[in-house]
Amino acid sequence: MKILILGAGAVGGYWGARLHQAGVDVTFLLREKRAETVRRDGLVVKSPRGDATLPVKVVTKASDGGPYDVIILACKAYDLDSAMDAVAPAVGASTTIVPILNGHAHFASLDARFGADKVAGGLARISGMLGPNGEILHSGASGVSFGERGGKPVRAALVELDAACKKAGIEGGLNPDIDQDLWDKWIMLGSIASMCSAMRGSVGDIMASEDGEAIMNEILDECRQVATAAGHAPSEKALAAVRGSLTQKGGKAVASILGDMEKGGPVEGKQIVGDMLARARKAGIAAPNLRFAYAHLQTYEARRARGALK
Repeated sequence: MKILILGAGAVGGYWGARLHQAGVDVTFLLREKRAETVRRDGLVVKSPRGDATLPVKVVTKASDGGPYDVIILACKAYDLDSAMDAVAPAVGASTTIVPILNGHAHFASLDARFGADKVAGGLARISGMLGPNGEILHSGASGVSFGERGGKPVRAALVELDAACKKAGIEGGLNPDIDQDLWDKWIMLGSIASMCSAMRGSVGDIMASEDGEAIMNEILDECRQVATAAGHAPSEKALAAVRGSLTQKGGKAVASILGDMEKGGPVEGKQIVGDMLARARKAGIAAPNLRFAYAHLQTYEARRARGALK
C-alpha cells in the first residue's frame, strides 16, 4: 500500500513518521520550504514514546510517485481548496481519501471534487505542535479513527491502513461508526474552541471564573442538541467524558484555535463554530453561546483582515 500524506505538521507528521518506522510506504507532499528542511534534516520527532530522525520520502508535486492507494489530508480546514488542488494529480481510479480535518463542512467539498465513493471519514486525536526548527513535538495522545461514512461496506484499503496503524502502535484505527465518532469529536471541539477563543484562556482559566463552568455546560448542551438533531446524539458515557474534561478545575486543556489567535494567524472559526451554529439555526435550536463565540471569532477575522492586530 502506498500512502501520500499532505503536510508534515504535528498530526500528519507524527502519524506518517510512525507508519514509516513500521515499514509502511509513506510519502509526504510538502511545500518547497518544508520539503527542503525535511530532505536536509529528516523528519524529526520528539515524543515520550520515543524520539526519531527519519529520512522519509518527500515530494512537492503529487504527480510524483502517484497514483496512491490512500491519501491522508492533514491540513487546516481553511486550506482545503488548495489542498484539493495539490493532491488531485495523485488520485487514481482506486484511491481512497482520508481527511482528518475538523468539523464536517469539508465532506461536501471533497465529495463534489472527487466523488463520495472515494472519500472516507477520518479524525485524529494526536497531541503536539511544531517546534521552532520544524521538529514534531508530540506530547501525549496518538489516536486516529477512520472508516466508511454512512455504514457502507469497508473497502480493502481501510482494512490495510488499520493493520498498518496497529503495526505502528497508533491507537484507534478502523471505526465501524465513524459518523458518530466525528460528531462526538465535534461536540467537544465546538465547545472548547468556542470557550477558549471567547474567554482567551485554558479550561483551568475558564473554570476559575464565577460562571465559567455553567457557561461551558450550556455551550456543550447546545452542541449536543445539534448532534441529536442530526441523528447522532452522543452516548451518556461519551458526553460525561467530554464534560469531565471541559470542566476540570485547573485543567490544562486548551483549543489550538486560541494559539492561532495569539499568533495573529488564520483560524478555523467558520468550520468549527460557525457551521455548528448554522446547523443549530436550521434545526431551530437556540444557541446563544455559540452565537456569541462565533461573533467573537468573526470580529477577530475582521480585525486581522484590515491589519489591526499587533
